[in-house]
Amino acid sequence: MRVAFLGPPGAGKGTQATRLAGKHGIPHISTGDILRTAIARATPTGVEAKAIVDRGELVPLPIVLRLVRDRLNEPDARGGWLLDGFPRNLDQAGAFAELLRELGQSLEAVIHFQLADAEVVRRLSGRRVCKTCGDTFHLEFSPPPDPAKCPKGKCEIVQRSDDREEAILNRLRVYAEETDPLVGHYRRAGLLRTIDAALPIAEVERAIDRLFRT
Repeated sequence: MRVAFLGPPGAGKGTQATRLAGKHGIPHISTGDILRTAIARATPTGVEAKAIVDRGELVPLPIVLRLVRDRLNEPDARGGWLLDGFPRNLDQAGAFAELLRELGQSLEAVIHFQLADAEVVRRLSGRRVCKTCGDTFHLEFSPPPDPAKCPKGKCEIVQRSDDREEAILNRLRVYAEETDPLVGHYRRAGLLRTIDAALPIAEVERAIDRLFRT
C-alpha cells in the first residue's frame, strides 16, 4: 500500500494515518516529522535544512524531496507507506511523481478528507495547549476541568496564535490556492478517493477501511 492523505488542517488526517498505517504495518510519514528527525540526527540534509529553518525561511522543494527519498528508502518503507501532508501543491506532485519513477514505485491512492471551512474553524479554534507540558485540550470535545489551568501542574492553558479564527481562515485561503488544484489533478489520474471528514472518527476510519476492501 502506497497512499497519500490530502485535506485541510483539522480534518483528522494525522489520526487516521496513524490508525491505517498501524493496521497495515507500514510507516506513517509526515514531512514535518522527517524534517525534525533529520535535523535532530544532524544528517547532511538535516544540517542543510537546519540552516534554512534557523534563518526563518521555508525549506525548498529539492531538500524536501531528498528527505522523502531517504525516508522511502528505509527498510520499513519498502513494503509500502502512507504520506501525510505531502504533496501540497501541483509542483510538489510533479516532482514527487518523478521521484517515485526513479525509485520504481507508484502512488496507489490519494485519500481526500473533505471538510467544510466552518467545521475546520470550529475544530481548530477550540483547541487549547498547556504552556508548560504541551498537553492538548479542546473546549468542546475534550475540555480541561479548569479552562485556564492544566490539571497536571496547574500551569496556564492558552490558545496558540495559529488556532485563532483569523489565522485559521488565512491557512484555509492558502490551502485553497495551493492544495485544492491537487484534487482535480488526482481525480483525473484516477487516484482520488473522497472521505467525509465531518463524520465521527470511528466512522471515518470504517469508510477508509472500505476503500481498501474493494
